[in-house]
Amino acid sequence: MIEPSLDTTRTAYDSVAVLYADTFRNVLDDSPLDRATIGAFAELVRAGGGQVADLGCGPGRLTAHLHSLGVSAFGIDLSPTMIELARRDHPGLRFEEGSMTALDLADGSVDGVLAWYSVIHMRPDELPTVFAEFGRVLAPGGHLLLGFFTTDDDSPHAAVPFDHKVTTAYRLSIDHVAALAREAGLVELARMRREPRENERFLQGHLLVRKPAHPA
Repeated sequence: MIEPSLDTTRTAYDSVAVLYADTFRNVLDDSPLDRATIGAFAELVRAGGGQVADLGCGPGRLTAHLHSLGVSAFGIDLSPTMIELARRDHPGLRFEEGSMTALDLADGSVDGVLAWYSVIHMRPDELPTVFAEFGRVLAPGGHLLLGFFTTDDDSPHAAVPFDHKVTTAYRLSIDHVAALAREAGLVELARMRREPRENERFLQGHLLVRKPAHPA
């Protein structure tokens, strides 16, 4: 049973899937810092020799990018139309429908999780559950990379809703995202706050964390 908030997100992305895929097909081409962040993540995961789950994969562009970097990646998305497009455009890769709140993955089954601007649509009260799932499916020593719209430095709020073009979304404090990861048993390795580019409205946040190889 899909939660009402998730059903709203799924329906919204189903309705714009084709336009979204066309609009963001080459989004990394003009984003050297984003490419570098994802490249560093891929290098760390390759050292672990395992798979990466691209959660909220949309039409699969980043799943395919990870594959081009030598990573064994597969995608999961809430929107069945997005999954159809991903399978059409990247027939050699694996894509499945699913929700980050209840992943159909075994405990410790992946060495990497990419959540690139996919947690922004989760209600703030849903985020602890999502991060607990990240921690559950990661193998010891595995890495999680998050991308998200972040709040201004002086914002007193951990999550600030904004008028996203598809459906309700939130700008998230980097400190708050790091705290959620920490509560899920993950250790921060790096963070970056990027200034918005010409076609962007908000500051961008990246956070890289790791599941300890051995329990504390």
